[in-house]
Formats: sequence, structure tokens, C-alpha cells
Amino acid sequence: MSVDFSKLINLKYVKLAYQCVVNRFLTLVLVPLLIGILLEAIRLGPDELVHIWGSLELDSVHLLTSSTLVVLMTTVYLMSKPRPVYLIEHVCFKPPPSCRFPASKFMNQSWQINNFDRVSVEFQQKILERSGLGDDTSLPPALHHVPHSPTLEASREESELVIFSVIDQLLEKTKTKPRDIDMLIVNCSLFSPTPSLTAMVVNRYKMRGNIQSYNLAGMGCSAGLISMDLAKDLLQARPNSLALVVSTEIITQYWYTGNQRSMLLANCLFRMGGAAILLSNRRQDARRAKYSLLHLVRTHKGADDASYRSVFEEEDEEGNVGISLSKDLMAVAGAALRTNITTLGPLVLPISEQLLFLLSLIGRKFINPKWRPYIPDFKQAFEHFCIHAGGRGVIEELSNSLQLSAENAEASRMTLYRFGNTSSSSPWYELGYIEAKGRMKKGDRVWQIALGSGFKCNSAVWRCNRTVKTPTGGAWDDCIHEYPVQVPDIHRA
Repeated sequence: MSVDFSKLINLKYVKLAYQCVVNRFLTLVLVPLLIGILLEAIRLGPDELVHIWGSLELDSVHLLTSSTLVVLMTTVYLMSKPRPVYLIEHVCFKPPPSCRFPASKFMNQSWQINNFDRVSVEFQQKILERSGLGDDTSLPPALHHVPHSPTLEASREESELVIFSVIDQLLEKTKTKPRDIDMLIVNCSLFSPTPSLTAMVVNRYKMRGNIQSYNLAGMGCSAGLISMDLAKDLLQARPNSLALVVSTEIITQYWYTGNQRSMLLANCLFRMGGAAILLSNRRQDARRAKYSLLHLVRTHKGADDASYRSVFEEEDEEGNVGISLSKDLMAVAGAALRTNITTLGPLVLPISEQLLFLLSLIGRKFINPKWRPYIPDFKQAFEHFCIHAGGRGVIEELSNSLQLSAENAEASRMTLYRFGNTSSSSPWYELGYIEAKGRMKKGDRVWQIALGSGFKCNSAVWRCNRTVKTPTGGAWDDCIHEYPVQVPDIHRA
């Protein structure tokens, strides 16, 4: 008679018991040991303990030497310990109602643009219907009229609208004066004017002449976390400082009007957006800061030709400039993610997951290469996930690769639906969504994942310092009660 053990033992609870034992192994060993030592000390009594202490024959020289060594080691440890990086506040751009660009308007304009042939218009409609974008996404004013007016001046106006709006809100919320900012970083991949966007910010807010400013261009959708890494390094080198980071993508001049399918995809996905983040290493900011930066891991796959050309700015046969997205993009993204989490995993995963992964690796190497590789359960390491909202396919690919639930990917799907692909600022819209839902509690860990041209995959891990109250006046403020929504497989205009 055969016995179905799956009916007798719920494997879910077996794994939970395994995780409890392995992750708390030291506690399970040390606590009984300490209790045993305490009981033995009580049994011996004070007189016997004093006698044992006296028999050690420790003189003043030994005590002084030992104390000096302990103080020296403690000092070296504290001096070598990296300075903390605090995230005080972040603000996301909320486009004005006049910039709203529903699918119906998108299609009407596509039919009016003479450069598009019928096949290209129908292709864009098909992509848009399956993109995961809703009808409340926005495009800059210059793209609301036919013919478009994608001038340099219009791009500057979009830059000022997005960047100045988020900085104004951030400075007001944090009660920070512009001249208190020590470091300024602005990342915008496509639009890189002269003077730079950082110079534009310095001029507008009359910042100090000795401010350290950096303008990052051409880094793609992952540039937001690259800016975080740069800010982290600067804050490690300069104590008692504030860093302002602005992430955006200015798209006025980069609307593709040709008929190459790989370039038409960007029209259907990218929308207006931006975010401003205030970072600090000042200890007095520890109490008011929302988050502390724990880890930042960057992966660059540019040495591989397929990865390098997977997101590529180029001209089509007719001389129209656009961003080409290759058919290999999902495979490239998956490979970059696997490389990234190989480095990140040991930093964040509990011992139980690392042990299972190691055993799986050994088994596939020496026993049976056909064994399915063990996918670590990153839900054991993080409470919240902010996956780059690059498109429905990107979110589904990463969610499946990491075995995330629908709730884990909710912030990403809703960000894509409400705001579209806002490029480097999308992880901040997702973090704002989690906060607006009132889900961010003290001690929670957040994993931000950004993917971008090059090809790059970057991860940032934050720990919540305090329970975040539901914010007011943010990008999600007037609509958060409507979400989550069921995103249809096909969204008809």
C-alpha cells in the first residue's frame, strides 16, 4: 500500500520549520549554553566565583593591556565603518491635467501624422492595447498638437516643468534651503543641453558656488540607481553633507515618426515623469529620515554585443532618430538580473536560502545537470519590491524569474498603468505607491530593481527607519483609493 506523504505533511510548513532552525541556529545553540552557565554560577555561589576569579592571577599590566587592545580594536572598527546614508524624503512629479494623453488621443494623432503608414499605426495600436498603460498617462505639451513642435526650447520647458516642480515640493516638505545642498546630481538619458541640467538647477535656486554637481546622460532607465550610487560615494567621502538627486527623462524631442517597428515601441511606453530625492549622512537626520541605504549592487553587461545593442539610439533608413528595442531585450534583461542577484543574494538572503541554493548548485554540478536550479525566495529578504516599470513584459519577466506574487508586483503594475514608463524615476513612483497605501512599516526592507541601456541591472536595498504615515500632496494623493485595478489583457482605446 503506497502512502502519499504530500497529504500527510504540508511541505510549506516543512520549509518554514527548516528556515526557523537554520536562520536561528546560533540563537538555538547559544541561549541554552548561556542558561547552563548561569545555572552553574548560581549553584557555585558567590564565594566560589570569587575564588575562581582570584585563581586567574590577572595583574594590572594584563588588565591594562587587554583594555587598551579592546579600545584600539573598537576605534579601528568605528573609523573603518562606512558613514550611513539616509533618505530623508522623495517626491515624484504629478503631471498637470492638461498633459493627460489617453489611448484614444494617441491613436487619433497617429493617424494624423503623415510619416506613419497604415501598418505602423495599426502596429502601435496593437502594442498600446497590450502595454499595460492606462488612460491617465501624460506626454509633454509639445506632443499634444499635430504637427509636433519638438524644439530645443520645448525640451527646456519640459525640463523646467518637471525638475523645478519636484525640487520645489521636496525643499518645502523637508524645510531645506537650496544653499544647504552640498551635492547635486541630475540624470537624464536623452536630453543633454548646454549649459547642463544641473547648471539650470543651480541657476534657478541660486545654490552655492562650491556645490559638487554632476550631470549623468545616456545611462538609460537604470540611471536613477546609478545616481544613488554616486551620491553614496560622495557622502562617504564628505561628512555632514546633504545630496539632492533628480531623476527624469525629457522626451519632447524623442518622439519617433518613422516606420521601423523596433523604434515604434518607445512611443507606446515612455511617458512624462521625474523624481527628486534628498539624501544625508548627518547623524541629526537619522530620526527624521525615512530610510537607510543598506546595499547598492550594479551590473553592466556592455561587453556582450547583444546586450550592448538591446536598447540603442540610432537612425532608420529615412534618417529618423529613435530608440530601438531589440527582440532579445527580455532575454538580456533576465541574464543581467541573474548576474545582479548572484552578487546581491549573499548580502541579503538568510542562511537557509543560501544553503538551499548551494546544495542545488552542487547537485546539478556533480549529480544530475538536469535538476531544476533552486530559485532563492527573496520574499524572505524583503517586504516590498519596486521592479522597474519598463512595460508589462518586463514586469512579468522579472516577477516570474523571482517567483513573486501578484501583491509583490502590484506597485510596479499600478505605476505602469497610472504613469507609464517614466524611465529612471519609476522605482520612486512605486515606492510612493507603497507609502500611499500605508504599507511601509518600521524595519521593512525594500528592493528597488532598475534596468537600462548598456545593458545594466542595478539594485538598491533600503531599510525603513520609521513607520511612514500616508503622505499627502504626492503623485498618488488624489487617486490611490482607486488602486489596485484589474489591468485588462487588451485595453481598447
